[in-house]
Amino acid sequence: MAITPVMSTSLKAVRSSALAPITTLDGILAGALCRGLRTYSTLCAMSTMNISLPDSLKEFVDNQVGSLGYSSSGEYMRELIRRDRDRQLLRGLLLEGAASPQSTPADPSYFEGLRNRVHAARHG
Repeated sequence: MAITPVMSTSLKAVRSSALAPITTLDGILAGALCRGLRTYSTLCAMSTMNISLPDSLKEFVDNQVGSLGYSSSGEYMRELIRRDRDRQLLRGLLLEGAASPQSTPADPSYFEGLRNRVHAARHG
């Protein structure tokens, strides 16, 4: 199985790809590996994007980088974009779930069965 590098050439591309569900195992693995690496360029293709910020926002970003332990403002911005992408994906899943009919009552027996399935999956 080949791991496909993840590349975005613009913020618009990042936002539009965030709305599309990942459909292949290769995409899931590449995304997970890219998110898990501190140095993204070792696996993920990177593009450059320049942004202009008012002085007050640049100062805010610089403070966040320093106080939260990011190595650069780029790392901080990538994290913000990933969080926004994940938030949009979660919102879509929640809306889809809210619009679907309830198939199983969420009573104590449902949660007991869920716990049993998780336990069985973890312990074989």
